[in-house]
Amino acid sequence: MEQEIPSPKGCVLLAGPTASGKSALAISMAKEFGGVIINADSMQVYSGLRVITARPSAEEEAEVPHRLYGVLEPDDFCSAARWRDMALAEIDSCHAKGQLPILVGGTGLYFEILTKGIAEIPTISDELRQDLRALQQKEGNEIIYRRLQQKDPEMAAKLNLGDSQRLLRALEVVEETGIPLGTWQKKAAEGPVLEGPRAWLALKPEREWLYDRCNKRLDWMIDEGGAIDEVKAVLARNLDPSLPAMKALGVPEIANYLDKSITKDEMVETIKRQTRRYAKRQMTWIRNKMSEAKGSSAQHLESLQSDFFPFIRQFLLTKGK
Repeated sequence: MEQEIPSPKGCVLLAGPTASGKSALAISMAKEFGGVIINADSMQVYSGLRVITARPSAEEEAEVPHRLYGVLEPDDFCSAARWRDMALAEIDSCHAKGQLPILVGGTGLYFEILTKGIAEIPTISDELRQDLRALQQKEGNEIIYRRLQQKDPEMAAKLNLGDSQRLLRALEVVEETGIPLGTWQKKAAEGPVLEGPRAWLALKPEREWLYDRCNKRLDWMIDEGGAIDEVKAVLARNLDPSLPAMKALGVPEIANYLDKSITKDEMVETIKRQTRRYAKRQMTWIRNKMSEAKGSSAQHLESLQSDFFPFIRQFLLTKGK
């Protein structure tokens, strides 16, 4: 039941690794505190990939207001700065209506840029972006990597041949501006940031429990959830494979299975391995960047509610009003 609390002016920021139970917890928070859930996941912003990106179901999204889920086509490009601007607009809308913004996701960069700003990099021309992506599609990552080594050896040394999106980003920045990406990133943070109080919450599950959840969820996605048909439908649009949405966890692997490059078992095991690695990186970010957040390692929704609800209620009564 919704509590008698002052109209909120603060925000709840809920971070956690994939498969940790963020979505269910956020829905229960929104019901309890009159909240609106705002997506802070870089892949769930795209439409057409609900299952493979573990976006909340249509039924879950109908339970409470959800924002910035599936709002961009998979042929679009959502930079962190673009997401920030959309998120700040949604937060302002929530406050104007007396609703509590609950930002939920596992993309650490989104939380950082929202609260700390980011060094603003000049806009990359569509012509250069398309030329480099066409080159990558035709000749592979090797040519992109070699050009980056020539123009920005410091950034090239930090990346590997499989980092398609990051290689392209680094190369397009140095070719557009003549300045290495690392130099831009060292500039003082700029741009609008989230104002007002915020309650930081972090899910910190036990690793083996989380890995088991990841594995079971992937099995459901493949066997019952329709992930293969979902990806097949997106692939039928013949989109540029270097687009962010086409690099979503599971999409390249399912594409390889569909073109018979790998078996179904190889596809499943590869996605599971990549998911575990992704979850590990997310947990490392939470440990390093959210050490002061209110955390919980609980494994069940009721326990998470017991850990977090009193904290949120106190936050709203003392800081978030």
